[in-house]
Order: sequence, then C-alpha cells, then structure tokens
Amino acid sequence: MLDLTGKNALVTGIANNRSIAWGIAQQLHKAGANIGITYLPDEKGKMEKKVAELVEPLNPSIFVPCNVQDDDQIQAAFDSVQDKWGRIDILIHCLAFANKDDLSGSFAETSRSGFATALDISTYSLVKLCGVAKPLMSEGGSIVTLTYLGGVRVIPNYNVMGIAKAGLEMSVRYLASELGPSNIRVNAISAGPIRTLASSAVGGILDMIHHVEEVAPLRRTVTQTEVGNTAAFLCSDLSSGITGQVIYVDAGYEIMGMG
Repeated sequence: MLDLTGKNALVTGIANNRSIAWGIAQQLHKAGANIGITYLPDEKGKMEKKVAELVEPLNPSIFVPCNVQDDDQIQAAFDSVQDKWGRIDILIHCLAFANKDDLSGSFAETSRSGFATALDISTYSLVKLCGVAKPLMSEGGSIVTLTYLGGVRVIPNYNVMGIAKAGLEMSVRYLASELGPSNIRVNAISAGPIRTLASSAVGGILDMIHHVEEVAPLRRTVTQTEVGNTAAFLCSDLSSGITGQVIYVDAGYEIMGMG
C-alpha cells in the first residue's frame, strides 16, 4: 500500500486548480504526507491569496513565497522548511515558463533574453532547488519534476520550451547520479498535454489535446489526478529502486509512430 505518512513534501508550482502541481499535492496529502507549498509572489499579493485558498484543505504546515529567479528567496524558503520540519523527504518541481511570443511562430527568431528566461526558470531551477534541498534530505528523499514529449520530439509551437525540457531531462540524469549516494532519487514525469495555465500559452494546445485523444492507445488524454498518482508512487518506498528515469503518463501516446 502506498503510504507517505510522516513524510515532509514541498510542492512548487501551484497556480490554480488546473495546475498539475495541484493534482500532485492532493495525492501526496491523500497518501498521508505533510504538505508544504511555495507560491510565486506578486506585488499585489493576488497569487498568495488565490493559492492559499486553494490549498487550505491540505492543511499545509509551510506556505512560503519562492521566485526561483531570486536566490535569496529560494534560500529563505528552505530556511523556513528547516525551521519548521528539520528535514525534507519529497520535493516536487513543477516550474516552467517561456514568453508567449516564443511559443509560436519561428523558433529561429527566439530572442536571446527569451531563451535565457525559459532555461533559467524551467531547467536551472531544478538544479538550484536540488542543491539547496540536499542538506535537508538527511534521511534520503525523492525529487520529482515534470517534463513533456516536446523535449525529445519536435512539437509544433513548443519551440524554446522543448529545448528547456530536453535540458531538464538531462539534468534529472546528472542529478540522479550525483545525489544517489545520499539515497536521494530524482525522476521526471512526462505527462500528456493537459490544459493548464502554462500550456495555454502554447499555440494550438487544444488541437494538440484533440490529436492525442484520437491517436493515443487509450484514446484520451490524462488527468492531473493520474499524474499525481504516479508522483506519489515515485515519492514512496514502492519505487525505491527507480532513479534517473522519465516516466510517461500520457495514455500511451509516446509509443505511437505517427506524428
């Protein structure tokens, strides 16, 4: 039986009730984990209020701002984790961003600043968070990030985010190798297209979803709950021998040979 009782899980990337991170947080909570939440702060505090109201049923014992482009804010968030919990067992990385202009049209016209922004938030943030989390994973741990098929195949309009996801998947392998001796496992879930705030920026996302529904072996897309169930598995002792892997949760679409 999947049991995360007594495990401390920090979840990043919840923006609203369509966020994959929200689906993951719910399943971790259902399995008995203590939940901590980070949110992206804004000047007016709207995101803090929105996320706080959403996650209230999970009774999070940690709720802190964390803009991953701000090293001081990252450190402050993990200092809060150390003060409250003393250790962390699970880290969920659900962070990705690219300028909307870079998610349609010509990839060759991606701006230097747009490229840097996408790689900083979507890829480097995993590396940074792992480095800060490692000292707090004194009893080992599980780190799970989210990727997408566009990191290994060309997906229309995914553009620079495909490069970011490719870098993210390779980062998973290097981190798994480096953190393994500390009994810290690092894996990625490659979820099928789900309509979220982040995916809505990708040109033609609805066409992409409909295509998966027609082609995938299960003839449908997946849900946040299904991704959350896989994340909970990867964070449990049931997956103790799995690290450095990309697990596809996409109704089987990845195996198909047609475009």
